[in-house]
Amino acid sequence: MDNVDHQILEQITQWVASGHRVALGTIVRTWGSAPRPPGSAVAIRDDGLVAGSVSGGCIEDDLVDKARAGTLATQRPQVVRYGIDADAAHRFGLPCGGLIELVLEAVAPHSQLPLLLERLKRGERVRRRLNLSTGVVTLEAGNASDELSLSDSELITHHGPSWRMLVIGAGPLTQYLAPMAHALGYQVIVCDPRAEYAEGFQVEGATLVRTMPDDTVRELQPDGHLAIVALTHDPKLDDMALMEALASPAFYIGAIGSRANQSKRKERLKEHFGLTDEALARLHGPVGLKNGARTPPEIAVSILAEITAVRYGYVIPEPVATAAASTLPAGCVA
Repeated sequence: MDNVDHQILEQITQWVASGHRVALGTIVRTWGSAPRPPGSAVAIRDDGLVAGSVSGGCIEDDLVDKARAGTLATQRPQVVRYGIDADAAHRFGLPCGGLIELVLEAVAPHSQLPLLLERLKRGERVRRRLNLSTGVVTLEAGNASDELSLSDSELITHHGPSWRMLVIGAGPLTQYLAPMAHALGYQVIVCDPRAEYAEGFQVEGATLVRTMPDDTVRELQPDGHLAIVALTHDPKLDDMALMEALASPAFYIGAIGSRANQSKRKERLKEHFGLTDEALARLHGPVGLKNGARTPPEIAVSILAEITAVRYGYVIPEPVATAAASTLPAGCVA
């Protein structure tokens, strides 16, 4: 569950506490070009207020009408579909032939949402089992391999920081990158053993560790949900982290530095640590999309844009600078 859905849980808790009835909708399946992926959630209050989104708005409009009429998920959980045919797809703002399947449930004490929110605030991964016959929910410890699943009897959803980002270096760029990554739903770990950078580092949503970067990478046991970004400009730190990272299944590995420095880095990693050309080809450097970024917040945006593209399987071609862009003063680009 990302931060947007975390906010939905906060909103539901407030609404219920003020005496409102609330229905929670979760996307469980999509066909065609659906606007939101499975796992996306929406909450609808009895007077029509909405938190979250499962479409461009038209499905929400239908849910609001049902909520105001008192017919939305009033008993046991319901499985509903939108956009089965072309006419319905057009009505609900879906591409022709698109289909969204939702599970709608009435929020009640047995929904366990306050406890779920409490566990998420502690940074836990949680597996939520919803009994489709009774609406009763059980919460279990989750893990990174959990996937949403729907059967005739239950809906299983997973919540918590399943996507992680390790940032090597607690410098000025990390002050922007870490909160932005947290806002995108990443569990952010910042590693910097240097006292001059680590002392006083405090970013909401980020955990600082003072161990050596290569040890930190090993301790995190990288999987396909981990991004690793090296930002210190110090080969003694960045190279050691990258040596371990490039031998792992981390889905994204990047390092800051100019093209010339990247070339030298690859030579060092190949000569001193025996990394292969195939392994080195996984290294994104200079890190981030090449969009002319110069300031720390701009570079942070470019890094997260590239990570997002890699996460969803997109390859962004090298941009072509315009005449106006070529006249800009040179700066510290990603």
